[in-house]
Amino acid sequence: MERNLLYKRRIVKHLYFSNVLSCADLSDKIHKSIPLTTKMLGKLMEEGMVTETGYAASTGGRRPVMYSLKEDVMYVVSVAMDQLVTQIAILDMQNRNVNSIELFELPLTKNPDAPAALADKINEIISRSGIPKNKIAGIGIGMPGFVNSAKGINYTFLETNGTTISQYISTKVKLPVFIDNDSRLIALAELKFGAARQRKNALVINVGWGVGLGMILEGELFRGHDGFAGEFSHIPLFLNNKLCSCGKSGCLETETSLLVVIEKASKGLESGKLSTLKNKELTADHPEKAFLNIVAAAAKGDKFAVEILSEAGYNIGRGVAILIHLLNPEVVILSGRGSSAGKIWQAPIQQALNEHCIPVLSANTEVEISALGYNAELTGAAALVMENYEKEETKNLTHEIKRML
Repeated sequence: MERNLLYKRRIVKHLYFSNVLSCADLSDKIHKSIPLTTKMLGKLMEEGMVTETGYAASTGGRRPVMYSLKEDVMYVVSVAMDQLVTQIAILDMQNRNVNSIELFELPLTKNPDAPAALADKINEIISRSGIPKNKIAGIGIGMPGFVNSAKGINYTFLETNGTTISQYISTKVKLPVFIDNDSRLIALAELKFGAARQRKNALVINVGWGVGLGMILEGELFRGHDGFAGEFSHIPLFLNNKLCSCGKSGCLETETSLLVVIEKASKGLESGKLSTLKNKELTADHPEKAFLNIVAAAAKGDKFAVEILSEAGYNIGRGVAILIHLLNPEVVILSGRGSSAGKIWQAPIQQALNEHCIPVLSANTEVEISALGYNAELTGAAALVMENYEKEETKNLTHEIKRML
């Protein structure tokens, strides 16, 4: 029985990521025979989880039946955090929001109450949704900081006094919880559903309050030995004597983060730069709105706004040039919050690559803007849950919750 449950969970996982698959496709992905896969599909259809969705396109022979998950058979609670703002959504098996995205300010720096506030908000949103917990596969949380996803620990934020943040939230909410660094989850979203799909080697730049990096190497998300790979923000690239959030000086973040973009825009206006922007639109109290105001001005052709974004883009490009020399990716994808600036980033980044890269190394590397954009972290957090769906601890906690309900 336990083995059959494992096989069924594997099928569910692969249907989630691929949307539609044939029995032969599933047999290949779960590494089991077609008769056994057919049997498991039959059980999943009896349980109302899987449905037939027609036939594959003709290739000359008998067309195979295609299968997909029913969108409302299960849900995932997806949490996207940064240093200042947290978003929470409940997604179905087609990655569609079943409620409006809840956005609330939750500062993480020196905030011992943040874990409890997060757990309370998740419980509140689940309760309000009316979805029973036995229909929720788990909670995926993307967060900034040095995160070891295997251990469920954030070494930078969300101190929980002797327990891991995953265990703390799981105990409070009574659901499996999986965490990872925000930039790696953005890369996971791009790998599974976005611009990195079908790519073997891709770098995903998360332009936000820092500048994060997710690496896809040989078709797999790369986390590094301790799970800390991708701290792009903290490459010591400048001799500017500016203190970084990490405690060092001259890091890439000190010239490229969106907070720096806002600060430079504000100082420029104060010094008399001509712009359609107003100082009141760039308040540090609401950085989210301030950045969007800069992007909106740039999109309308405001020369000063374009210059500010282009300067940051050029400096990001200098960092990307180093990565290209080390990893020789086929694509560099700009994703996350900052990707809302769109193609404004591409020209200055490409200019930096032209100036700082050996041509033969960068000649076949594309620079793309993510279509997932601001929702990438939420999508990646959901994908993290489904990546772990077949694991033993997930099954055990699910059984425990069903007994309690």
